[in-house]
Amino acid sequence: MRGDVRLIVFTQENECEFCAETRQMAQLLSSLSEKIKLEVYDFAKDSGKAKELGVDKIPAIVPIGSKDYGVRFFGIPAGYEFASLVEAVVDVSTGTTNLDEKTKQAARALSRPIHIQVFVTPTCPYCQKAVRTAHQLAVESDFIRADMVESVEFPQMVQRYAVMAVPKVVINEKTEFVGAIPEGIFVQHVMLAARNSTA
Repeated sequence: MRGDVRLIVFTQENECEFCAETRQMAQLLSSLSEKIKLEVYDFAKDSGKAKELGVDKIPAIVPIGSKDYGVRFFGIPAGYEFASLVEAVVDVSTGTTNLDEKTKQAARALSRPIHIQVFVTPTCPYCQKAVRTAHQLAVESDFIRADMVESVEFPQMVQRYAVMAVPKVVINEKTEFVGAIPEGIFVQHVMLAARNSTA
């Protein structure tokens, strides 16, 4: 890690099944380094902060480095996704990723907002790759926001986006695919979504 990271957690103990566990996970992670500063907010009481960060469901984790890179975790990042959280913290701390240079250039060339949602389950061994690619793209581009969404915790979203298998990636509500595809093909989908965007 290079710079400090604000690890922002939104919970609401009375209405959120995995809020306590998510907060405990963030506390554990923040205890591993003095550079990780934990901030815990109540989704209802701190609704202004939630709105500011684009947090519309809980539990949520927002790792922020020298700036907000648009990396989001919705639902507990358990199982394979805990590694995604750890690696995302490192990425926002350094402000860099290990994506191919060609991929980085494509991400930085974007000029329209891109919202990537990656639907996962904690036991899916392929989901982490999709989440990592999405989050790293967000670090590389000011126009990308990338969300990990834990499917079990948000059944309404699963129904809305017809999530039948994971990882399922939805980009700007229109472009979608299933599976952990190679980085280059992932970026092609992002570029397609950008071209189709009316934003």
